[in-house]
Amino acid sequence: QVQLVASGGGLVQAGGSLRLSCAASGRTFSSYAMGWFRQAPGKEREFVAAISWNGGSTYYADSVKGRFTISRDNAKNTVYLQMNSLKPEDTAVYFCGSGRTRVVITTTPAAFSSWGQGTQVTVSS
Repeated sequence: QVQLVASGGGLVQAGGSLRLSCAASGRTFSSYAMGWFRQAPGKEREFVAAISWNGGSTYYADSVKGRFTISRDNAKNTVYLQMNSLKPEDTAVYFCGSGRTRVVITTTPAAFSSWGQGTQVTVSS
């Protein structure tokens, strides 16, 4: 079992940047893919970005491609999400999830687990 703690959210103006972090403990972090998801009020949790166990492959939702960058530091058991050119529609609670395999097979939320508490990102217009 892995425990995940997301941090780095906040209030930012449109066009601004934030860097989210997700610290993992418990299960061997470096053996599994990781993902970032978000959930806005009244909406379902949606995929944002994912990264394979060694950082060799990354995946992004079309809505964030070119603006967000996912990365990981296995020595620190941490995965990051750098968010640039933020838009009001990026407002949501952001969650990190642990995959069940080394590579990213699917980006559906059901393929990830151990979500943690999430971190709120609010982008004002």
